[in-house]
Amino acid sequence: MKTKILFFSIVFLLISSTLFAQKKNEAKSIISPKVAIKKYHDKGELEQMQKGELLVLYIERIESLIKTLPYIAFARMPGITMSDLGIPDTNDNKKTLENQFESTDSYLKATVEFQEKMLPYSDKSNLIAAILFYEETMKALYIYSEFR
Repeated sequence: MKTKILFFSIVFLLISSTLFAQKKNEAKSIISPKVAIKKYHDKGELEQMQKGELLVLYIERIESLIKTLPYIAFARMPGITMSDLGIPDTNDNKKTLENQFESTDSYLKATVEFQEKMLPYSDKSNLIAAILFYEETMKALYIYSEFR
């Protein structure tokens, strides 16, 4: 009985370590899949929301823009990798992309901290206007291909 448990434990560890090792070499998307805006709003919907809800939406839109706009020359939607674009999948290029992601995350963290402290002092109408502007900017990415 103990040998069966030991055997299955070893097999499980080998399989799981193989799966995790493969994910390490997996190509990363240039634009994170987490940046998509799930729902766009109109002015009437936003005016009915409390200021706290608007603050959350505002910060989400900023995060989406910061993680998308610098990369639109490469891709406009999540899922595109360096290999898809013909960029050599070398360790140097992977490291460069990883460094960019780390820098973006650091900038985003500082920006969100600032926004969380300062945004509560903004006018609700300004928050609504900014959210609508950010959403329109994100929608414009869908027509970006027309400019090529």
